[in-house]
Amino acid sequence: MKFIGITGGIGSGKSYVAQIIERIGYPVYYADKEARILMNSHPIISESLIEWFGTEIYSNGELNREKMATCIFHDQQMRSKVNQLVHPLVREAFVNWASCQNKPLVFNEAAILYETDAYKKFHEIILVTAPLSLRISRVMKRDGISEEQIRDRMEAQWSDDKKLSFGPYEIINDNRLPLLSQIEEVIEQLLKSDA
Repeated sequence: MKFIGITGGIGSGKSYVAQIIERIGYPVYYADKEARILMNSHPIISESLIEWFGTEIYSNGELNREKMATCIFHDQQMRSKVNQLVHPLVREAFVNWASCQNKPLVFNEAAILYETDAYKKFHEIILVTAPLSLRISRVMKRDGISEEQIRDRMEAQWSDDKKLSFGPYEIINDNRLPLLSQIEEVIEQLLKSDA
C-alpha cells in the first residue's frame, strides 16, 4: 500500500480532485476536516489553544476559525506552534484509518503537507494547481472573504513552483484542461512506480 498526499494552495481545488479520486474507487482521508474535528474535540488541543489565545478562541464549544485564522496567519511562530500541536494527532489518525483500507493507493488530502514537513511521510505527493486569479475568485465565492484576506492566507503557504520542485505529479485544475484524464494518468503512474 502506498500513501499518496494530495495538496495545493488555497483555492486550487484539491478537495474537488480528491472527491473525483474517491469516486474512481480509492479511499481518501481529508486531513483538514479531521484537524477541524480534533480542534473541537481533543482535550489537549483545546486546552493548549485556550492557553495560547484565550477562552474566546472557542464559542459554544466550537473553535472560532475566523479568529484562529487572524491569530496565526500573521504570526509564523504561532502558526508553527499550532501545526506542531495538531498535525501529529491528525497523522496518527490517518495511519489508523489507512490500516483499515484495502487498496494499493491510499490518499490523504491536506493543505500544508510541505510547509509542515509531512510530505516526508508519503510515498508520493500530487500537487493540484490553478491560476492565481482563479484561485482567488474561487475562495472569495466559497468563503465570502476579501481578496486581501485570501492573499494573506496564500502568503502562509509555499508557492506552487517551490512545491513542484519536490515531485513530478501535478494536476492542473484551471477549468479548461480535463481533470479526469489527468487524474487517471497520475493514478496509472503511481500504480506502476516503485516508490
